[in-house]
Amino acid sequence: MMQLSMSTSLKAQIPFTKQVTYNIMRLVADWQIADFNSNQHHEDLNWANAALYIGMADWAELSSVVDQYDVYYQWLDSIGRRNDYQLGRKIYHADYMAVGQTYMALYEKYKNPEMLWHIQARLDWIIDHPSQYNMHLDESIPHTCDRWSWCDALFMAPPLFAHMYTLTGNNKYIHFMNQEWTTTYHLLYDNTEHLFYRDTRYLDKREANGQKIFWGRGAGWVAAGTANLLRHLPAKDNNRKFYEKFFIENCTRLASLQCADGYWHASLLNPESYPSPETSATGLITYALAYGINSGLLERNKFLPIVIKGWQSMLKAVEPNGKLGYVQPIGADPRMVTRNMTEVYGVGAFLAAGCQIYKLIDFQQNSLKKK
Repeated sequence: MMQLSMSTSLKAQIPFTKQVTYNIMRLVADWQIADFNSNQHHEDLNWANAALYIGMADWAELSSVVDQYDVYYQWLDSIGRRNDYQLGRKIYHADYMAVGQTYMALYEKYKNPEMLWHIQARLDWIIDHPSQYNMHLDESIPHTCDRWSWCDALFMAPPLFAHMYTLTGNNKYIHFMNQEWTTTYHLLYDNTEHLFYRDTRYLDKREANGQKIFWGRGAGWVAAGTANLLRHLPAKDNNRKFYEKFFIENCTRLASLQCADGYWHASLLNPESYPSPETSATGLITYALAYGINSGLLERNKFLPIVIKGWQSMLKAVEPNGKLGYVQPIGADPRMVTRNMTEVYGVGAFLAAGCQIYKLIDFQQNSLKKK
């Protein structure tokens, strides 16, 4: 694993152009939409699709600005309209809320209040009738997913509450989010490793090499989810301080765990047992680190080489037709991965990361012009 030296002053230059980055994102997005339309593997409102939509919404915004091309917004809106902008069927379950992040992105584009009705009704109900279940996850028992009792939930639900808070100005959304997020934090965050366990079942488990089990994609969900949360909190909001501090600490640790091939593998502390590339973890973490640089939270010269290497590794996993490979299948812990494996959430992570890479290149080009 790479060791990130926080004293280095490397002046890294991004070795990709905006056009090349834009073109590869369009290739991947178009392949995924075609595959989705003809071979849809999950229900519209499933969390896996929601993770795709979240990245696709970033890409829709970028392509709309660059080419005044709204076809990706239109595709996302077609999914929203055929589901009446509703969330998934389980009231409290974070996975069934995730699709709402896309409806809110569509609202920012179209200002159609219908896009928010079901989201606000769901969040209001949860706040007024909070779940009383404990935080020890057992997916075989009903309602143990009613709280944010697994680390993936920090990607799926908190950004909704943060975004609704900024849209309405009502503090109840941020108060509830803070309460639930910090409950998960105190239960699952390892203050020594600066990483989240997937859920309480993994607190005492160990990898074959004796290390604690920290799942690559699980870490990616947390880092990317925190980035998405921060994107919606105003810069001067008092609630940002805690999340910024955590984000910097967590991203610094993740940067140090990047492997020599540029990927974050399925197991963060035992990559040798899972030597294959893994693009869903790598995409989510690369996105978070790139966002951190673009937002000024992470020092550019220290983190940019990590981001460049992560994005380069992602590009190697794209087939000529746009299919993204090496995506670990749905699971709750490290698994083996092969090049032919793909999944929609991996593409969502790829597109989110690519949009942040595009912004990094734009910043670099503008900086060079000023010299």
